[in-house]
Amino acid sequence: MKPEKDYDLVIVGSGIAGLSFALNVAKAGFRVAIFTKKDKAESNTNYAQGGIAAVTSAGDDLEKHVEDTLEAGDGLCDQTVVREILKEGPDRIKDLVDLGVSFSSLDDGRISLGKEGGHSKRRVLHVKDVTGKAIEEALLSAIAKEGVHLFEHYFAIDLITSKKARKIGVSIDGVDNRVLGLYLYDGVEKEVITISSPVVLLATGGAGQTYLYTTNPSIATGDGIAMASRAGLSSMNLEFIQFHPTTFHSLNGDRFLITEAVRGEGAKLIDGKGNPFLKKYHPLADLAPRDIVARAIDSEMKKSGAPFVRLDTPSMKIDFSDRFPNVNRNCLDRGVDPSKSAVPVVPAAHYSCGGIPTKLDCSTDLIGLYACGEVACTGLHGANRLASNSLLEAVVMAYRGAEAVCSFLKNKRDVKVNLPEWVDGDVTASDERVVLSHNLDELKRTMWDYVGIVRSTKRLERAQTRIRNLGREINEYYWNAKVDLSLLEVRNLVCVSELIVRSALQRKESRGLHYTLDYPERSEIPENIKVKPLLY
Repeated sequence: MKPEKDYDLVIVGSGIAGLSFALNVAKAGFRVAIFTKKDKAESNTNYAQGGIAAVTSAGDDLEKHVEDTLEAGDGLCDQTVVREILKEGPDRIKDLVDLGVSFSSLDDGRISLGKEGGHSKRRVLHVKDVTGKAIEEALLSAIAKEGVHLFEHYFAIDLITSKKARKIGVSIDGVDNRVLGLYLYDGVEKEVITISSPVVLLATGGAGQTYLYTTNPSIATGDGIAMASRAGLSSMNLEFIQFHPTTFHSLNGDRFLITEAVRGEGAKLIDGKGNPFLKKYHPLADLAPRDIVARAIDSEMKKSGAPFVRLDTPSMKIDFSDRFPNVNRNCLDRGVDPSKSAVPVVPAAHYSCGGIPTKLDCSTDLIGLYACGEVACTGLHGANRLASNSLLEAVVMAYRGAEAVCSFLKNKRDVKVNLPEWVDGDVTASDERVVLSHNLDELKRTMWDYVGIVRSTKRLERAQTRIRNLGREINEYYWNAKVDLSLLEVRNLVCVSELIVRSALQRKESRGLHYTLDYPERSEIPENIKVKPLLY
């Protein structure tokens, strides 16, 4: 099936945010299309092991969840946003159960609740250690029944706005700047198509692939943030990159996420002599917030010279293979039996706490453009995300955003615009792909070496110089070569990397996930950092 020329709503991305949003808008009778650049189930959601946090037990309450979220966010959370999102959590959990998500339960039939870093209570609902995959499958089944069109292997290149269209002579009523549609690269036909829509939702996930080592799948190239920037939108708090403390370490660089729930069930991080070390860094020890645990591991590795620390899984008082079948299988495949041997782990880039600033209805400063999920910055996470709040944020905000979009569509004026078609110009397919590969490798190593867990002004300035040079080179390449997936992704990665570095340089303090040697103390006045767009 080929895409139609226009839709009421176009969604870019097929994770929990995009699918939930699509389901709720389609139920209202609107024509919805989802475009995803790889297979439909290839998303960060699909890799989410830990679970989804919500207050669902008698021993827990909203205030405790709010307090834990604010504590993790290190003074930068929007308290109104925190309360609104967490308050709606139980209702959205019920929605997921109604869709067929079978959360793990105890022998007595009660929901099994996990505990993760930063949480004062057990409140993390999970489907063993494949929670994201289970939610993804339920949502994919639900949207198919509602007639949502889902197109695989389409890459969203850029938004078409009224401001851009006017610049090239297209006649458009009014003076406001709004979304008109977008350009998409068809990865099968190797051509660019134009889709018209009054509403576009960016649900593209994060930007973990800006770093050499990441828990994210290959699709996490910051596409939505880069598209929004080129459309003239600022980004906010992009310096807050969460490094997950525990990814499996192997000599060949093959890494995978080991969920925080493993520590929640009793595993302790140990040094080369077998000694637990987290108590030296935080009273909550192994269940401290992620930023603290990641820095502690980084510090221990630097002191000892070891390339990793270990998770003492054999000492756990549970059946590891039953509670964590996915992690267990991945470890066994790499020659480590968690029931017998401590697991080697290192931090890796995991989650972007910043993004496109949105209101509580997912709307942005560009009329008709909405953002939901990791690509957005709502104010929930502040300077550091509390474990398992991300899936919750996505499903709650998708519900709220869908209501806003339905209202927008019901009240909009029908304005037909002849959108400018994509023009390749005098370009030919390039045979210099090796240069592109080298550019990507240099970018990822620069980000890892200079914009990592511990930063300094000098490191950031070095990174900025290198990234700007790469940006100029890739931008020139973009305008002179026929586009394809790899070129489009590298273009976005270098854009987002520069935005991250610019944001980090502007923050003259250490807070949450941003730790800099030049400003080791936290400022008394919390401040959100907004970075102006890059228009190339």
